[in-house]
Amino acid sequence: MKRAKIPMLALAVLLYSGAALAQHGHGAGAGMGHSSMGRGMSAPSHGHGDGKSSGVRGTTMTGPMKINPTVAGKIEKMTGMPAQQACQGFKNVGQCVAAAHVSKNLGIRFDCLRADMTGTAPSNPTLCPAGTGSGKMSLGKSIQTLRPTANHSAEAKKGQRQADQDMKDSKSS
Repeated sequence: MKRAKIPMLALAVLLYSGAALAQHGHGAGAGMGHSSMGRGMSAPSHGHGDGKSSGVRGTTMTGPMKINPTVAGKIEKMTGMPAQQACQGFKNVGQCVAAAHVSKNLGIRFDCLRADMTGTAPSNPTLCPAGTGSGKMSLGKSIQTLRPTANHSAEAKKGQRQADQDMKDSKSS
């Protein structure tokens, strides 16, 4: 009887772990530092090695993101640029949408916010503070750098909630 319990326990742990890992890109991770934006936002790519994205939030480093047309329209409206261009450099679409919301909510130039979050130079460096894009930062840290008077933690959470709602709405439409 005792011998049967150990394999059954091992099987249960394996099945549970598999289910938890399968959900990692959809809200289980915590990767964006202390900004609390991180619910799944730094999930690794879930592509299948073919250069294509496997979901709305996931992306690979070798191919463009798949962006739901509903979400793409919202990104374009908030950033003033095509969604593929706006989201270039982000780890996933959800991170891009959250940054777009924060940009709109706080009046921070999206290009500057994206540069800080992706560690790339802004397209027009004269419009961003010196040092923008010098290294990758979480959404919260980017807010803190670009708008020191804002409550960076609360604003990052708010942007993430808005992005999560946009993603949820796009799946139901």
